[in-house]
Order: sequence, then C-alpha cells, then structure tokens
Amino acid sequence: MTERARKTPGRRTLLGAAVLGTAALGLPAAAQAAERGRGHGGGHGSLRDLPVPTVIGHRGASGYRPEHTLGSYQLALDLGAHIVEQDLVPTKDGHLVCRHENDITGTTDVADHPEFAGRKTTKSIDGVSYTGWFTEDFTLAELKTLRATERIPGNRPDNTLYDGRWAIPTFEEVLRWAEKEGRKRSKPVWLYVETKHPSYFRGLGLGLEEPLARLLRRYGRDRRNSPLILQSFEPGSIQRLARLVDTPRIVLLSGPKERPWDFVESGDPRTVADLVKPAGLKWLASFAQGIGPTLDLVIPKDASGRLTTPTTLVRDAHAKGLLLHPYTLRNENSFLPADFRRGTDPNAYGDVFGAYAAYLATGIDGIFADHPDTALLAAADHAER
Repeated sequence: MTERARKTPGRRTLLGAAVLGTAALGLPAAAQAAERGRGHGGGHGSLRDLPVPTVIGHRGASGYRPEHTLGSYQLALDLGAHIVEQDLVPTKDGHLVCRHENDITGTTDVADHPEFAGRKTTKSIDGVSYTGWFTEDFTLAELKTLRATERIPGNRPDNTLYDGRWAIPTFEEVLRWAEKEGRKRSKPVWLYVETKHPSYFRGLGLGLEEPLARLLRRYGRDRRNSPLILQSFEPGSIQRLARLVDTPRIVLLSGPKERPWDFVESGDPRTVADLVKPAGLKWLASFAQGIGPTLDLVIPKDASGRLTTPTTLVRDAHAKGLLLHPYTLRNENSFLPADFRRGTDPNAYGDVFGAYAAYLATGIDGIFADHPDTALLAAADHAER
C-alpha cells in the first residue's frame, strides 16, 4: 500500500491542496490539468478539445455547497472543473429550473412555508412513488420564494452552513452566469445539461426539449462546437434534441437490468445491458457522441462492494467513436468502493485517490465528481503515470 493510500486527508485539506498546488505554478487547476492531460485535438470549442480526463463538477461542487445553486456552480468553476453540470425540471408555468429532481422536499425549505402546506402530495414518477412538493406544481415566482438547502446533511453537515443562502436558479440565469464568467476568463464556460424525467413531463404538457432548444439558440449554444453537452437517461429525449439543435449529446446509462423509462412506455424490451453491447453502442452512436455510464458498468463490484475486473465497455464504446463520462465519484467512505474506505466513520474521506486511479486506468474520457478539486489532483496523478 502506498503512503497516499494509508493517509486519509481531512475534508478541507484536499480543497486547500488543489488551490495551493495550482497557485504555485501560477495556473488555474483547469489549465494545469489540461496541460498534463492528453487532449483530443480538433478546433476551438470542440467536444474533443476537452482535457482528458475531463473533470465534471457534479451538480456544481456539491461536495462543498448545496447542489444546483449558483454558489455550487461558481465554486466548481473556481476550483477548476472543466465542465459544470445542471439538471433541468420545469415549473408550472413552463420555466426550466436547476434541480436534480422535481421533488424539492429535501433540497429546499419548502416544508417551512405554511402557504405551501397544501401542495404536498404523492406522485408516481417513472414508476416510483414519491410524497413531497414538486416543481411542476409551482410557478417560477413561487419557487423563487424558497431557498436551497443541503440534500444530504447527515453526510455533509458542513454544507448546512450555506442553507438558505441561494435561491433555485433558472437555466437562463445559469446561461447568463456562464456568459459573464466566460468574458471574465476569456474562454468559454462549459455546461453539462440533463433533461430529467422527460417522458413524465411531456405527459403533463411540460416537454423539456423544445424550451431547452430555444434557450440554447438564444444564447448561441445550439451548434456542434458549442461549449455545452446535453445528456439524458432517456435515449428518446436525446434523439428529440438531435432534431432541434446540433449541440453535443450524451446518453446516460444506469444499472444493467434497468430499462430507460421511454423504453418502458414504448414497450421497447431492451435493457442497459443490451445498450452496452456492440450493437447497442452502434445504435447510440447514430445520434449521440458519448455515453455516461454508472461507474459499476466500467468496473463492477462484488458482493462485498469491492472492485472486480473492468468490463470491455471502454474499449467497445471507443470502437464505436463514443466518449465515456461515467458517474459519480465522491470522497466520503459511504460512497466509495469497499476496498477504498478508511476507518469506521462513513462520512470521513477514504482513499479516493486510489479509487480514481483504478477508474482512470480503464481509459475513461472523464468523470463526474462532487469534489472537483480532488478529481483534478487525481487527473494530474494519472497524467504523470
């Protein structure tokens, strides 16, 4: 075991190390990782110009700030993330807002607003029952009276310091923020945008793809070389977007036994296990530039939660010309493979650098990370090997 594997750095030590390490060279973290990583080549703004491995700030820097807030997005960018992710759901009046789920019970203070007590309800979304408050039952003006809170305070109590600091951002506000930050930095700010539950919302008359495409056209992010990637767990949503804009596209893939919800609704019998076979990947490559598989599709775990042998997915996807951006690596023990956990505290940091080394060694093109600074240091380690 290496010295790095034996030591468990503190929660804030890693953040400070990324800032200090890159400052010593006079470079932001993104620039340093770009210099050390192998680039894909191509023209300015191209998807294949992104550094490899690409570090994607998962819901911003959600390891340090409440997810999907302007504070989380800003910190991810400041830490050097190459791309900052947004998940989109609609309001009752058709605005697109940034939330991981339309159920806002655990990510806002809605339960503290007596005027909205009557909005609490139970819904079936993609075959799963949820009880709480949902964005599609609120106008944008009503949602703007709420404040964002930490989704998993038991795991990340430090993040509760920021509860109530930020409102729910609209996607248009994020586009304006990205434009402003891009001018400040003299380079585009890349965004990674997911349509959440698109079939469900289309059934409510709140289709996501058309308003999203209108915003992309309005802000000049509708082209093949635009600094934005579209993503969805529903291939049909990506196909619809492909007819509306030329922006790069990724299909997300969950567990092997799962079926995309649009497949369930249409009666398509294929599972994720079918889609990661060569024939499935060839089909995906006909309308997408990459896939976003769960990490378990890259390296499965055994019954004890330890990593086993990598699958052939990376090789097979690359053979079809597809990029791979798997999700999600987090620093805390409870989210790491069992062989990289350290100590008995589930919320303490484990040997996350060891986990990154294992996943990056498979040849993936990027990774979603709750702690972008940690991922950038791991990417630098990988480039030096």
